[in-house]
Amino acid sequence: MRGSIPPEDLQELLAGYVLGDISPTEARQIEQLIASDPAIASEITQLQQVLESTHNTPEINPPPALKEAILAAYQPAREEYTHKLLAWRRNWPKGLGVVAAMLILGLSISNYLLWRALQTSRAEIAQIQPLTLVLQPIAVNTPASVKVKVNPQKLEATLTVKDLPPLSPGKVYVLWTVLAPNAPFTTDTKNAILTQVFTVDADGNLSRQIPVPPVFRQQGIVKAVAVTVEDATAPQRHKSSPILIQQL
Repeated sequence: MRGSIPPEDLQELLAGYVLGDISPTEARQIEQLIASDPAIASEITQLQQVLESTHNTPEINPPPALKEAILAAYQPAREEYTHKLLAWRRNWPKGLGVVAAMLILGLSISNYLLWRALQTSRAEIAQIQPLTLVLQPIAVNTPASVKVKVNPQKLEATLTVKDLPPLSPGKVYVLWTVLAPNAPFTTDTKNAILTQVFTVDADGNLSRQIPVPPVFRQQGIVKAVAVTVEDATAPQRHKSSPILIQQL
């Protein structure tokens, strides 16, 4: 039977028994404990000895009149203190249990909401289909072509370039992702995000896996993808106009 009671609850029950502050139901419970486990009786005896030792200081009897005055003044305060102490002993564990339960409930709700948000986000991302963008040259009769095949789930893309003229030293091609005005992302003054800086081989070709910004996971945010020619030392300045572009 002892094992069915948590150690903290058992100690509280035994302390209440020694102090004489238990209900009839608790008293019967202690009797059953003593009958099933003799060690309980030893623990009670030890608690009683500790309690008695606090009262074993030598007594000096004051004059009868002073003794009565002291007792008369002390008794109300003692009763109030004892009442508060017993009330605290009874209620504190309950209060702590309520607080702990509220904390556990709060954490459980928070974890559940976080899990739901994560599942929803994953479901939304899974619904976004791969996007293939074929950029068209601005100049007429230009054979160059640039294709960007985007995988929004992995935030990756395959960049395929054909027949794009090699640039002179100090110049690079830059792939830009152009967003809608006032989109909640950091862009340059042209509402663009620098996505990839690249060059081509002697034949004007390139095939490469590149990372893409998270904007591709949101519908209606990306308005265009474009290629410009920029200075290699500062491609982020975005000084040039597009030479190829695909509007969305």
